[in-house]
Amino acid sequence: MLDTILSFIAPNYCCSCDKIGSLLCDNCKYNITHETNFICVKCHMPTNQTWLCKKCHLPYDKIWVVGERDGVLQRLIGLYKFERVISAHKTLGDLLLETLPDFPTNTIVLSIPTTPSRIRERGYDHMMLIAKYIAKKRGLKYKKLIIRKNNTKQRQSNAKQRKLQAKNAFTVNGHIDSNIPYLIIDDVFTTGATVKYAAKALRDSGARNVWIAVVARQTLR
Repeated sequence: MLDTILSFIAPNYCCSCDKIGSLLCDNCKYNITHETNFICVKCHMPTNQTWLCKKCHLPYDKIWVVGERDGVLQRLIGLYKFERVISAHKTLGDLLLETLPDFPTNTIVLSIPTTPSRIRERGYDHMMLIAKYIAKKRGLKYKKLIIRKNNTKQRQSNAKQRKLQAKNAFTVNGHIDSNIPYLIIDDVFTTGATVKYAAKALRDSGARNVWIAVVARQTLR
C-alpha cells in the first residue's frame, strides 16, 4: 500500500532510460535478461547457456546469474542496498524470475542471511525480501534455514579475507530433507565464497540438490 501511495507522490524513473513509472521499464528489463554472456563462475571460461561448466565442481549443482554488476544492475543494487529504496526488491526479484527456470513445487527458497548491523542500517533484510518475493511469485515456500554464525562484513575485504570469513560463517538451523531441492538467493557473486559455504552447510546437513540464484556477478578489484 505504501509503495502504491509513494508511486503517485514521487514516481520512479527507469534506471536505464529515465522513463517515468518504474525503476526499470519493460524494454530495459528485456535488454538485461536477454543479452547475457555466459561465463563459468569458477574458471571464468565461456559456457553455453549456463554459469557453471561441466568441468568445475562446487557444493551446489546449478547457478543462475542475471548479469554482470555494471551499468543498470549496479545502479539498482546500489539504490536497494545503500539508499534504502526498498521497492527495488521487487525489481531485482523480477529480474531473477525472468532468469530462473520452473522449479519442482516442493523447492524451498532460502536467502543468504544479512548481518544484524546491516539490517539496522537499512531497516530491512534485503536478501530476505527478495527471496520471499520470489517464493511468493512461484508458489514456493521460504524458510530461514541458513544462520550466520558471525557478523563479519565482506565489503572492502580482499579475496583471501572473504574466503576465510565465509568458511565458518554459516550453519543450518532446522531439518533438511534430502529429497527436497533448496534454492539459495543472493545479490552479488564476487569470489563465490559466500554461496559456496552456505551451500556446503546445507550439503553437510543432508541436502542433495542445492541451487544458487544471484542478481549479479562482479570481479574483485
